[in-house]
Amino acid sequence: MTYGAEFEFFKKLLENFHLTYTVITRETEQLPESSLGLYRLGRQKEDCMSRFWQEADRYEDNVVYRISSSCMYRYLFFRFPETEEEEFLLIGPYMLTELSREMILDIAEQISFPQDQYRRLEQFYMGLPRIIDESVLLSIVNAFGERIWGSMDDFWLQDMEGMGSVDFKTADGRNDRMAEEPQQMMKIMEERYDEENRLIQAVAKGQSHRAEAFMNGFALQWMERRTPDRLRNAKNYLIILNTLLRKAVESADVHPIHIDELSSGFARKIEQLTSEKGMILLSREMVRKYCLLVTNHSMKDYSLLVRKVLTRIDLDLTADLSLKVQAAELGVNASYLSNLFRKETGKTLTEYVNGKRIEQAVFLLNSTRLQIQTIAQRCGIPDVNYFTRLFKAAVGKTPKEYRNSISI
Repeated sequence: MTYGAEFEFFKKLLENFHLTYTVITRETEQLPESSLGLYRLGRQKEDCMSRFWQEADRYEDNVVYRISSSCMYRYLFFRFPETEEEEFLLIGPYMLTELSREMILDIAEQISFPQDQYRRLEQFYMGLPRIIDESVLLSIVNAFGERIWGSMDDFWLQDMEGMGSVDFKTADGRNDRMAEEPQQMMKIMEERYDEENRLIQAVAKGQSHRAEAFMNGFALQWMERRTPDRLRNAKNYLIILNTLLRKAVESADVHPIHIDELSSGFARKIEQLTSEKGMILLSREMVRKYCLLVTNHSMKDYSLLVRKVLTRIDLDLTADLSLKVQAAELGVNASYLSNLFRKETGKTLTEYVNGKRIEQAVFLLNSTRLQIQTIAQRCGIPDVNYFTRLFKAAVGKTPKEYRNSISI
């Protein structure tokens, strides 16, 4: 194909949504398990690829098909243009909404799924990625479509009803299904822990762009339905997520006092949730702010002595943070501490402290209507004239000029 580089980028975007995709050619003997939908549970011996190629001619060259299953999941499907041999792309399955236990029971009845195998069906749905906003996915598909077809006018989206049910009575016997169940359950759990570990690693490095990408389809994907109360399930999931994120930033050597402050705040927000929609927003906020915590407060690259100094600065900007006082409290030579601090941070202690105080002043000027004198005091600089000189040297404006500029 002549658009190989674009396709590689397109696949990467799909992976960020946790979406499986399959290129179907004449050499494709069978679809991978992750693309089979409920066939992965039915284990039918039907040759679905032979049937696909028997019907392949009905798929038009310039149409993206959105296939909606009566079992509540979807696919996207289209034929690649300008290829020597016929090639198709299948994206999915994915879901747009979380299914309640009652809804899954209705689906089980609809497809004549054995009651004693209900847990397998529930685990299958838990493993499907959930697309919070399908319009975002379609925008990505449209952008790729413009590249391969030429323009938005040269292709269109067509909705189709897919095969939503599977006759499980034609599947292999009950003993075979039960023998396969532990392997399927193990695979689902392994995928869950792999995703969690990738999320933790991203947060521990403060990589918010990667961490938030993992949250596309992830927030509800692995949520366990432990109670009939869906909101309580959502809260329980967020409590687990809060714990995972707390441990992630702890591994980045963020001081516990910062971790506890953020974690406690989110614990209160979790219990105040009133809707599942709020869960999605809160989970993203949690990931973003824990990453920011690592960016701002990780001390992984500092010695124990410098960590103690940095922590004291973070805890109280109004304290006496001079080199002489810090060295005396730590029981070390002032000259030694000064050299060590500069070596590890690239700044003198005074430069670092003043920088933090100006950062705090900017925050207070943006978020409060406190008087300039009060802000100076809260930043540990009681002399307002000295504070003004420091602020202007760092920001390029006096505190008053800065406040006026953000009020316009």
